Amino acid sequence: MAELMYREALNRALFEEMERDPLVFVMGETIGERGGSYKVTEGLLKRFGPRRVLDTPIAEASFTGMAVGAALVGCRPVVEILFIDFAMLVMDQIVNQAAKYHFISGGQGRVPMVLRTQGGAGNGLAAQHSQSLEALFYHVPGLKVVMPATPGDACGLLKAAIRDDDPVIFIEHKLLYMTKGEVPDGEYLVPLGKADIKKPGRDITLITYSRMTLTCLEAAAALEKEGISVEVVDLRSLVPLDKETILESARRTGRVVVVHEAARRGGVGGDIAAMIMEEAYDDLDGPVVRIAGRNTPIPYNLNIEKVCIPSVEDVIAGVLKLV
Repeated sequence: MAELMYREALNRALFEEMERDPLVFVMGETIGERGGSYKVTEGLLKRFGPRRVLDTPIAEASFTGMAVGAALVGCRPVVEILFIDFAMLVMDQIVNQAAKYHFISGGQGRVPMVLRTQGGAGNGLAAQHSQSLEALFYHVPGLKVVMPATPGDACGLLKAAIRDDDPVIFIEHKLLYMTKGEVPDGEYLVPLGKADIKKPGRDITLITYSRMTLTCLEAAAALEKEGISVEVVDLRSLVPLDKETILESARRTGRVVVVHEAARRGGVGGDIAAMIMEEAYDDLDGPVVRIAGRNTPIPYNLNIEKVCIPSVEDVIAGVLKLV
């Protein structure tokens, strides 16, 4: 296995899929000459040229609409929206067009496109560049939503997303790009809709995704020193959601904490908690606990920003409520 940074793993996935399939192309702001603001598309322009690596104007609605049209006629576009906050500009193209086309065409048409974007807080980028908006897309039938936490998963899931015949919202986290991890050599795919138990445990289950996976693993390591065995389930995909792994882990440990960075109100964690209570209630030893971001815009001040999103200490406190 190679040890790569998260951004390098994504870059490798794009290189390999563009080499494999000439119908795959990428488009977005500053992704060509500059290689993207987070260097995920670095080197693609030199290798594949301007017909397959398109630097676009600052016009998200226009170029995302172009990608939907290209997908309808058989291409596999990968669109980069720099911040998930800017995805609000393409909601009509994604929600009303891409997500619905397979259904309203009676199954005759598909929209095999990936919309890559990144969210989350942590860099003092303030309220309009730090949001976690996955719940908006999670709510829309017809879209798939992927949020990898590690370089290996980022590479394997992006390759699988590009090959998928449905529109995929692929959400990265700005604080993960420089993290490192092992990525298997050769042809490597991670199936959409399959969670991964990042750490097995007996006493309690932490269900999480994206950067909070690392936070939960750190909390689990601290709790192990206190004699509490914690299982960490990384969902990886929110849609499809791996209900089987979630419920099996919940039934085995009897205690569940759901952790996400997005605001608590209306978050994905509430839906997961409800599903567990509905389908595994008799196997639980206590209520499902949610740990999530505060219901507030993310502030610019770094010190205040830190208290708006879950910390390792918050996760430990949540576990201790149940154990």
